[in-house]
Amino acid sequence: MGMQCEQTLDRSEPQASCQRDGDGDSRHEETWIPEDIWRHIHSLMPMDAAARAACLSHTFLNSWRCYPRLDLNPGTLCSKQTDERHFRCRVDSILRNHSGIGLKILKLNIWLEKSCFPYLDSWLQAAVTPGIEELTLWLCEEYNFPCSVLSDGVRDSVRSLHLIFCTFRPKPELGLLRSLTRLSLCYVRITGEELECLLSNSLALEHLDIDRCKEIVLLKIPSVLQQLSYLRVLGLENLQVVENNAPHLSTFFLGGEKVKKLSLGEASQKTMKVFSLCRRNAVSYALAELPSIMPNLESLCLCSFSEVHTPPMLPTKFLNLKHLAIQICGGTISQPYDYFSLVSFLDASPSLETWCLNVHEDRQEHESVFGGGSALHLRQLPEHLKLKSVEITGFRSAKILVELTCCIVKSAVSLERLTLNTFDGYSRCSEENNRDCRDVMCRPISKAELEEASRAVVAITRYIEDLVPPTAKLTVLEPCPCPRCRRSTPVSSAR
Repeated sequence: MGMQCEQTLDRSEPQASCQRDGDGDSRHEETWIPEDIWRHIHSLMPMDAAARAACLSHTFLNSWRCYPRLDLNPGTLCSKQTDERHFRCRVDSILRNHSGIGLKILKLNIWLEKSCFPYLDSWLQAAVTPGIEELTLWLCEEYNFPCSVLSDGVRDSVRSLHLIFCTFRPKPELGLLRSLTRLSLCYVRITGEELECLLSNSLALEHLDIDRCKEIVLLKIPSVLQQLSYLRVLGLENLQVVENNAPHLSTFFLGGEKVKKLSLGEASQKTMKVFSLCRRNAVSYALAELPSIMPNLESLCLCSFSEVHTPPMLPTKFLNLKHLAIQICGGTISQPYDYFSLVSFLDASPSLETWCLNVHEDRQEHESVFGGGSALHLRQLPEHLKLKSVEITGFRSAKILVELTCCIVKSAVSLERLTLNTFDGYSRCSEENNRDCRDVMCRPISKAELEEASRAVVAITRYIEDLVPPTAKLTVLEPCPCPRCRRSTPVSSAR
């Protein structure tokens, strides 16, 4: 929905605001409302409503020039029929008519609007002024974000900086960003040395998110970041070394195939509570390394590609681990993955309360419980006193999965919920919001997948259902039953 009036905004001087009682007769007493109250009322409106009010009211026109939240993107400013030139003109009109005073949040998305780039420097200089608190920019990788935008006053006020698709070359002379608590860089061309320089000037930083910044090889988090508690590092294709010296880091998400050295400093022993790792052989690495280097871990999420093997559990344990999520993407190199080996986590996690296992990407063939081979072998597991919730996504009739589930149910004496999803987690309509699937359809489902899901349901009924104690709730999820989605199902026998 476009804001057509933006091109007609003028820069006339503010005038006093008043409201007359009754029918406007001059004999009635005038009630004067201070302009700051009108400005506050205007600031509470959504941006498109605020712009339209400015077209209808001189008072709101004055306060529009101080409107605190600008979210400028093709979706908010243009219809589908509006071309790139109209979008550029509207952004230009809004930013040039805004005084810069009172602007707290600026979100500007011109990633696909190439005609805007020649105007970008002047727009940022006009809009990014002292007092701004949140700056989010979707730009272009070729655009060099000017450090001059971060002037002294801006560095004092900005609390959140989110850059997507640009080049950013901060220098030591940039100066301190005294209020910056949140920094997010996505598809930004910046080296590890330049990032370290920026971080060293951001002493109040609490949240750091680095995504797909391909020039970073060495990521070093300086010790001056005493407030940093959250770090997310994903998709850095050339990253080889992560060295953290921030002493109070408590949440860390890491995804990187080439990382050879991971050093988390004193935080790993003292403050690390939540850790997520996505890499090859993540399960084996976690079992072998994490209990000793992260003894206070409470939540662990592992996404593993091509697990080689799962070693036996070491004597050290996850004494405080309460939540565990594991996703296995593909089996071992030479044979299907041995899911039963994951009980090592149960043995090592006496405080574990929730366990989620996702196997939807495993393409290796496992022996079916209906294959006519040996009977189920239910190995005896020690009683687990605190495990309350177990969820397996991608459950199938594989004998190893059925055995694992049966053993867990028998050993988890405090079990309250068991959820078995016979399909992957991305293949069902959002039934709560789209009950007739009018907006969202499932991905195509092959005939072979439907047949395997049916076998999984039979396996649950035959081998698992009677083992679930009456105090626990068993939930079985099947592929979406929606007729519209089923009509889209191809008849091929393989995905």
